Amino acid sequence: MTVGVLTIRLEIPESNSLKDKRHALKSTLDILRTRFNVSAAEVGENDTWRRAVVGVACVSNDQANVSAVLNKVISLVESNPRLGILETQMEML
Repeated sequence: MTVGVLTIRLEIPESNSLKDKRHALKSTLDILRTRFNVSAAEVGENDTWRRAVVGVACVSNDQANVSAVLNKVISLVESNPRLGILETQMEML
């Protein structure tokens, strides 16, 4: 069994309040959970308007599959014009 953990530090330049930030993140996290069957949540920078840290976890029997899914997650987040990726970190456990 392989567990993949992805941490994404995000910038949300159009956010002017925590409400704006939560709206942008909630829709993205819901899409990630539905499309890729992963666990996803905001795990840091909770009270900062324009920054967020998102954690994503994926479990599979195959490390290549986990890596592929997490790379697709990164691609989807990159394609969102409301979010900018500052840093990503992927770990296999």
